[in-house]
Amino acid sequence: MPVNILMPALSPTMTEGTLAKWMKKEGDMVKAGEVVAEIETDKATMEVEAVDEGKIGKILIIAGTANVPVNTPIAILLEDGEDESAIKLSSPANVNAAGAAASNAPQAAPSEQPSPKSAAPAPAQPPQAAGARVFATPLARRLAAEKNIDLQNLTGSGPHGRIVKSDVEAAKSAPVAAPRTASPAASGPNAKQLADLLGMAYTELPNNNIKKVTARRLTEAKQVIPHFYLSVDCVLDHLLAARAQMNEAADGAYKLSVNDFIIKANAMALKAYPAANTSWTDESVLQYHHADISVAVATPNGLITPIIKRAETKSLREISQEMKDLAKRAKDGKLKPEEFQGGSFSISNLGMFGVKNFQAIVNPPQSCIMAVGAGEERVVVENGQMVVRTVMTVTLSTDHRSVDGAVGAEYLQYFKRFIENPVMMLA
Repeated sequence: MPVNILMPALSPTMTEGTLAKWMKKEGDMVKAGEVVAEIETDKATMEVEAVDEGKIGKILIIAGTANVPVNTPIAILLEDGEDESAIKLSSPANVNAAGAAASNAPQAAPSEQPSPKSAAPAPAQPPQAAGARVFATPLARRLAAEKNIDLQNLTGSGPHGRIVKSDVEAAKSAPVAAPRTASPAASGPNAKQLADLLGMAYTELPNNNIKKVTARRLTEAKQVIPHFYLSVDCVLDHLLAARAQMNEAADGAYKLSVNDFIIKANAMALKAYPAANTSWTDESVLQYHHADISVAVATPNGLITPIIKRAETKSLREISQEMKDLAKRAKDGKLKPEEFQGGSFSISNLGMFGVKNFQAIVNPPQSCIMAVGAGEERVVVENGQMVVRTVMTVTLSTDHRSVDGAVGAEYLQYFKRFIENPVMMLA
């Protein structure tokens, strides 16, 4: 019988994705393991492989369709000996696909009302359990937000229990489970409305999935995490001398950057002082055994943080080569989920842009992120004498619940010792 090709969950946090491109067309034969489509997730574009062999009988979701829920049929695969007659419009696969397509396609308000001539509606599903994923059309979600209605409390009458417009209209307005205080920006006109009102010229650049997810996570981080900031100046003269000698000795085989030393210094500091290598939960503080360093990388699609795993066990050369590979694939949108999800500590380096000092936002569920400024020549006092040194300012942002001021200050002392005396990293 025909086999459904489903929208896969390409990461633990993925609930929907964009079907970016079909690599096969209707009628094409495919083998198990062969790439059939490209899916854009919240952080990267990934390939989908066929799990069975056969012929693409029907494509249900066209390329470019956004917000396709996980496990929605996107195509039908015909097995050996089957032809198009095996595809029945009344099959569950097509009903599911129709529901998914309806949720993604623009539609007028009356389109969500059942037709008098349509078949009897599917039995209503019970309300969603608290915290469970809610299936609803975009129009239903918008109406629910306008009426201040919690979708978790509604019973869906659409295909397979999906909440539709009529369900929301029939519900009484009620406070949502976790009401948020409206900010001044939310209560007034947004930027687009204001620009239109004032006749300001602009170009509208649609937000991709990466930017949407990043914006949501950073907003949540600033609202939920009690941030605490600590800054320290580090003298880089010994590091710069060691880097020059090591690159010269490499004779072109590799080239270390200052950022490679910063990654290694943080990894060694976390190994020496694991109290800062943590995550907060309401039940306990998780203290990690290894330094998995997330490094912020700017890409054409937005910010992403590939991870150098177990960085404390790797040499500067290994870190340098791995970071170059991860950064390149991040910019190409080719990272695997496990290469950017997780991490125990983050680094954001803007020194190459001449930024002297800044504060970064903690990347949940991590407890710390280090903001790295530019190394610059400054006059410092040593043994009562004024001398010129290359100095770099770093600022540690912490989740004060798990890494308080004393712990953060102690951690920076370990980092400072390693970054100012790079030979200690080689021990």
